Amino acid sequence: MPSSCKDIRAALATCLQNSDCVLMQRNTPADCLRPPLVDSLPTRCQQLKKGYGECKRGMIDMRKRFRGNQPIAASKGIEGDKGGQLYSGGRAVGETGIGGTGKGELDLVEGADGELRKRES
Repeated sequence: MPSSCKDIRAALATCLQNSDCVLMQRNTPADCLRPPLVDSLPTRCQQLKKGYGECKRGMIDMRKRFRGNQPIAASKGIEGDKGGQLYSGGRAVGETGIGGTGKGELDLVEGADGELRKRES
């Protein structure tokens, strides 16, 4: 579930258990997350701590109540998200504005049989 923070929490716990702060200096993981020792953590653990805080904050953010948090791999390159329109169909805005006609449509004329053809110049 994307709105759950359990994945990033587990990654943070694993990173803390493997850090020098816990293994070598024999501090508890909770102590390693507090200000005097947080600077001695590896960069990855610091990033996970910040991401976990943002995830928990996003769970109570009213703007994200219906959609939930984004998944951890939210970058467009990882998930292959092309962005753009959410619904099927063509673009809502053409080259000349909303519902306008593009350049290709201006060269069409109706023939004698009722079909549209390109204008011959």
